[in-house]
Amino acid sequence: RAERHSRADTVRGTVRTTLRGGESAMKALIFAAGLGERMRPLTDTTPKPLLRVGGKPLIVWHLQKLAAIGIRDVVINTSWLAKQFPETLGDGADFGLHLEYTYEGQTPLETGGGMWHALPLLGRERISEEPFIAINGDIWTDYDFANLPSDPKRDAHLVMIDNPAHNPRGDFTLLRDGHLLSGTPHPEEIAETGDAGSRLTFAGIGVYRPSLFDDWRRVIGDAPGARDKQPRFKLAPLLRAALGPGAVTGQYRPGGWADVGTPERVATLDAKLRAAEQA
Repeated sequence: RAERHSRADTVRGTVRTTLRGGESAMKALIFAAGLGERMRPLTDTTPKPLLRVGGKPLIVWHLQKLAAIGIRDVVINTSWLAKQFPETLGDGADFGLHLEYTYEGQTPLETGGGMWHALPLLGRERISEEPFIAINGDIWTDYDFANLPSDPKRDAHLVMIDNPAHNPRGDFTLLRDGHLLSGTPHPEEIAETGDAGSRLTFAGIGVYRPSLFDDWRRVIGDAPGARDKQPRFKLAPLLRAALGPGAVTGQYRPGGWADVGTPERVATLDAKLRAAEQA
């Protein structure tokens, strides 16, 4: 654990600046278009990011944390019960933000397609190479977004956490130099560097550059939905393709995090947050 704390600090030191202090021109995307099928019956009438935990909608925790680090423009992608988002959140003025909503139709475009669809809104110009933050709308965390890099080295920078019970094998391997691998280092590389890396889970929080999508059609190929008028595809294949040339970095983040993927996890998180508030 101590080694991982050191590793996280080292990775933060490799980026030029972090999002601490002042107003930021960087924009953010919150993924909120999921159907919430595993969350029935809670999501029969309420989209998952609008479920209340600790006295407020899950997505509001993100909005308040983004506003606290100076972010002013946030894009929220929607599909299931889409009208409830502007009805609940308005234009963002209550949070000191400007909110824009994208509607993906009755079938969500997945994380990759949703990000691709939102790209024109995530820079100061329609065609931009500016980095932006993206956060899963169905997680809760006490992570301080100020620790995200405002100028990531390459295509993506991901926040990594200890593997939860529902993902014991993790997603990626984080090396001491901050680079992420899809698998584990080759034994010869471990012998040379002394770094076997740590197998960790992606927290659903990251900073991305539009360049991640430069070759997306080749990477995604003929996956179902990729040829649709509004392409539908997952983000994970793009990240894994970018891992090969070392274009994805990460940081380890210990602390509070929850993926509210089931009604039981929502209830557990809500009880925990309410107990902490009363303590």
